[in-house]
Amino acid sequence: MRIAQITPYYPPHMGGVEIHVKNLTKALSERHEVDVVSSNSGDVVVPSIDIPYSPIPVMKVDVRADIYHAHVPSPFFANLFRGKKPLVITYHNDVVIPERVSGFRLPAFGSRIAEFVNEKIVRRILDEADAIIATTHDYALTSPILREYMDRVHVIPNGIWVDDFEYRREKEDFLLYAGRLVEYKGLGTLISALEGSDVRLVVAGDGEDRGRFEKLVEVKRVKAEFLGRVSYDTLKDLMSRAKALILPSKTRLEAFGIVLLEAMASGTPVIACNTPGVRFVARHGGFVFDSVEELRRIIESLDDAVVRRMGRRGRRYAERHDWRMIAREVERVYERIL
Repeated sequence: MRIAQITPYYPPHMGGVEIHVKNLTKALSERHEVDVVSSNSGDVVVPSIDIPYSPIPVMKVDVRADIYHAHVPSPFFANLFRGKKPLVITYHNDVVIPERVSGFRLPAFGSRIAEFVNEKIVRRILDEADAIIATTHDYALTSPILREYMDRVHVIPNGIWVDDFEYRREKEDFLLYAGRLVEYKGLGTLISALEGSDVRLVVAGDGEDRGRFEKLVEVKRVKAEFLGRVSYDTLKDLMSRAKALILPSKTRLEAFGIVLLEAMASGTPVIACNTPGVRFVARHGGFVFDSVEELRRIIESLDDAVVRRMGRRGRRYAERHDWRMIAREVERVYERIL
């Protein structure tokens, strides 16, 4: 089978969709020919206007495939292949433009227009899709767009390479945040939950709001260490040693949380904000919270017995999400529409 994976960006550009497509391509390539189409790298690079998060292709390309598999929410690359058949769309998340982007506060009116335009284009794409993939029922059923297409939705979760992660029972006395340092990711909520405590927080990642978070740590008297961007090997080591990993993202831009699976594979409990999709994953190896006070209580409850029990549960759940298993599920969707 010849498969075209169509994505706005591809590594070395980094993001959740990029990582997903890279690993799905790797797993599918064990049995199929896979061409990656993107704006920046891959097998077919399409000249594009590089609008952040949504590059706009400026020319059509002739890509021959048995399956065209495009990834949204960024719609312009998927729209480029809208007339191709059969067409599969992976709907990663809704578009909810944050109040601040790249450190600047955006006008609410402009954000609403951008969200409206994105929705119109995405709906046209979904109308023509032969199959739609969502990562959880929880997210799909709560999406104002995706819930209208449930007759064509196939739920296939994100994956990880399970063997990449060391399962470690004995943990060290620190909490881990791993992700971009931007407001909507919710790090401020975590810092507030640790206000005045003796709990040590390790922050792996960088972003435009790092300075704001470093100042907040000083104000709240939190014992936090900012490592900046770290290597994948360093991140895996931190995950295996941490007492818990916390994903406090509070918007629908976070629909699954691959980092949760990675921590679970390491035998590390997870704590996540009670948002659709993310909460479904987190409950299989940890806890969800609705408020700063509840997050604080969960952190205080993390004794050795709880950590080990949740670590074992999470590892069992993660083992069912190896990329080779996930790729098989995707292949079955392809076979149904060929």
